[in-house]
Amino acid sequence: MPDEEHSCVIEPRRGRHEESLPRLAILVFSPEDLTSFSACFSQPLRRSHKLYLSEVFTGAYEGAQVALAGPMLGAPQTVLVLERMIALGATKFIAMGWCGSLRNDVRIGDIVLPSGAISEEGTSGHYPGVVCAPSSELFNSLRSALSSTGQAIHEGTVWTTDAPFRETCSKVKAFQSQGVLAVDMETSALFSVSRFRGVHFAAVLVVSDDLSELKWVHGFRDPAFHESRKRVIESILLTTCRV
Repeated sequence: MPDEEHSCVIEPRRGRHEESLPRLAILVFSPEDLTSFSACFSQPLRRSHKLYLSEVFTGAYEGAQVALAGPMLGAPQTVLVLERMIALGATKFIAMGWCGSLRNDVRIGDIVLPSGAISEEGTSGHYPGVVCAPSSELFNSLRSALSSTGQAIHEGTVWTTDAPFRETCSKVKAFQSQGVLAVDMETSALFSVSRFRGVHFAAVLVVSDDLSELKWVHGFRDPAFHESRKRVIESILLTTCRV
């Protein structure tokens, strides 16, 4: 039991009349991915909760009960949803997002499987004493499922920032020198909170744009990007049947 100094004034908890969620949940950040995931279920998903700006749906995929939540953007909003979903009973989380490449060998349409993250967002620091890393169980399951997609997969560290318009040239070069693969807005916070709360979490990111040459090249209309999104969605759903 935490002492008064370290106890929180507000704790996430399930309301008296709120239904519980399945133990396995998928988090998506974009409306496009929420729509694409929903279309993969043989029966229409049921809207079960409204968590802040995100919708939560439940349904079965190949017999596995799954919660699907989104859209959400940035570390603070995403962590609000994650905390509430943990309180509602979910214990295993897979997130799908997009990222910007920092290396010229990580191309638009490639897949990044984060094994760690460097936090430049303001949320992780409030969850001290944890390793910023995924659940090895979910990480290995995703790696196995993704290996059959035929897409290029990169494992390594990502940089998470709250300020996409402050990805300065000096920062990009500094993170490149450390071997960081890509930049996003959520992964480090999700790693930190899941470790702090003792739940399982892993993420998959599709490269949507490129900063590696210190200029912004977007690939949001690139067929390779959309093909990878499709393959990643299939792989995540396959993973839900295995964990």
